[in-house]
Amino acid sequence: MPADGAAAYRPRFGATVSEGGIRFAAWSGAAERIWVSLFDAVGKSETDRLELQRAGDGVFALSVAGLPEGTRYGFRADGPYAPDEGQWFDPDKLLVDPYAARIDRAYRHDGRLAAGRGQGGDTADLMPKAVAARLPAASTTAPAFTPGGLIYEVPVRAFSTAHPTIPKKIRGTIRALAEPVVIDHFLRLGVSAVELMPVTATMDERHLPALGLSNSWGYNPVTFMALDPRLAPGGMDDLRATTAALHATGIGVILDLVFNHTAESDEFGPTLSLRGLDNRAYYRAAVDDPGRYANDTGTGNTLACDHPVAQEMILDSLRHFVVHAGIDGFRFDLAPVLGRVGGEFRADAPLLQAMRQDPVIGDRILIAEPWDIGHNGYRLGGFPSEFLEWNDRYRDDVRRFWRGDRGMVGALATRLAGSSDIFGGGAQTRTVNFVAAHDGMTLADIVRYERKHNEANGEHNHDGHNENFSWNNGVEGESRDPEIAAERSRDVRAMLATLFASRGAIMLTAGDEFGRSQHGNNNAYAQDNELTWLDWADRDVALEDFVADLSRLRREMPALAEVEFLTGAPRHGSDVSDVEWLTETGRSMTDANWREPDRHRLTMLLGSGTALAGRLAVMINGARRDAAFRLPDRPGFQWLPAASGTRPVDNQFAVPARSAIFAIERPGE
Repeated sequence: MPADGAAAYRPRFGATVSEGGIRFAAWSGAAERIWVSLFDAVGKSETDRLELQRAGDGVFALSVAGLPEGTRYGFRADGPYAPDEGQWFDPDKLLVDPYAARIDRAYRHDGRLAAGRGQGGDTADLMPKAVAARLPAASTTAPAFTPGGLIYEVPVRAFSTAHPTIPKKIRGTIRALAEPVVIDHFLRLGVSAVELMPVTATMDERHLPALGLSNSWGYNPVTFMALDPRLAPGGMDDLRATTAALHATGIGVILDLVFNHTAESDEFGPTLSLRGLDNRAYYRAAVDDPGRYANDTGTGNTLACDHPVAQEMILDSLRHFVVHAGIDGFRFDLAPVLGRVGGEFRADAPLLQAMRQDPVIGDRILIAEPWDIGHNGYRLGGFPSEFLEWNDRYRDDVRRFWRGDRGMVGALATRLAGSSDIFGGGAQTRTVNFVAAHDGMTLADIVRYERKHNEANGEHNHDGHNENFSWNNGVEGESRDPEIAAERSRDVRAMLATLFASRGAIMLTAGDEFGRSQHGNNNAYAQDNELTWLDWADRDVALEDFVADLSRLRREMPALAEVEFLTGAPRHGSDVSDVEWLTETGRSMTDANWREPDRHRLTMLLGSGTALAGRLAVMINGARRDAAFRLPDRPGFQWLPAASGTRPVDNQFAVPARSAIFAIERPGE
């Protein structure tokens, strides 16, 4: 972070604690009056209600002398109440400060929070209270993660809840990620950065309590800075300490943040914070109806990221996590919302530009999930050059190749080479490659289930993606047939080998390295139970060893971890092509070979920069039969298997069906 970065973080709003007391400030362009409600030490009884004073440009503020750090508080706002016009003011609704750095309890859904003005009574007893606090700055250096590394996606609660050796009191929390046994696991896998699925405080969607379910993913925030007390009982101290412990071993921390919507949902949702302060400013309305929300997120509402105050709030939230926790970067859920101006996505949108130019966050890793369901919402490849992007084309093409779809060898090569068809225009790729993520089937389930099985979610299997490009190897679900088990194991290993051989950043979701299953559920957001908790006791250790070996090879072979597009031409003044594409016979792929609809075999031959250095071969056999792959001769070199195995005869390797194996060219006879 630039030297002046921390000093640049001085938010205008929230509760600012000083030696003399606390200054409270909030913004509303439409409120007539705003109060701060003060509560006792346990957040139960309201002890005082003080009116904030207008300070111009929509700012309401009040300094209260003598208030100590740790004071519990909330806001109330009054003004027009006309939901059909997008006005929701109701002083009976206690509102959480959008800048709250800590809350004293988790959010809990209650129908009274959505009651109309004058109908539901005071909501103070239903709401968490913000806790005013001074937060120390974290030790912040350049991001620990660089493109080309391995991102490890972690659902914090599910990751350690069932871990047998982590102390029970911290299982399922952020602190568990700093445990030596966990860090050892990360290091063994060669993790460059952990990407924490949302850790800010979340509320269950209103239909879940009646089903006996709860949101376990966290993609339903109320405000954007306060951590969920269930994941971080110690608040920001927990995140700061865990980040420091991971940094000490060279592992970065990326936060998955949700700035596209909040748990206030649609017009039938609860009033919790932004809706009660200034609904029309913070949320986008439908074009033809100010009483309905634009729903580019599919969750009921859409944050108005083109509003200057909403932009300020988002930037302050990012600065908050960098300055106070030392976070290395951010992944943005449904990121096109951040670039929407008047409903249309623009790569030069003010908020996206501000992120890149900000003195606090401008050097952080920025990762976009480049799609939402709004107008022209699929923006893969359309974000500014400073953003990495989740690449679902990579996911789908790799799955389709290994499923055995016809005519996929060209698409596979394009994905292995960095997806220049999507991210071209520069020398380096911006792709984040993955085969499975939290959203969708697990890696193990891709080869076990041809269709989703989401009945446990209580929506009659209507939720989740219908097309998963998955296959079951002959039996839907679990099978005791050893031949089917062997085929599934080969397929999983083949997809993992492909991932680790691909140009650009790669991502692995926690548990996929040892065969986690959700029994075909491809939308397990509401399953806070054994379905999503990682099973550490019965994990597939052999598969885990395989992933560790792949990661070690990727780290040891620079040609695998580079981010420049593979073009087939020499680079950096070298005399060796960066890649050659070969048939299994060792000959260069021709145009006719690329067009073969039933071609499922390919060799990727990676150069190492100079004629004196050895090359790396990735031999891919997507067919259902074993095959002999021949690699080209080069005087003074010999080909050896990258892993333990039989030395080839006449540069010929036996490549089993449905597998990808690596070979290294070494100087020798």
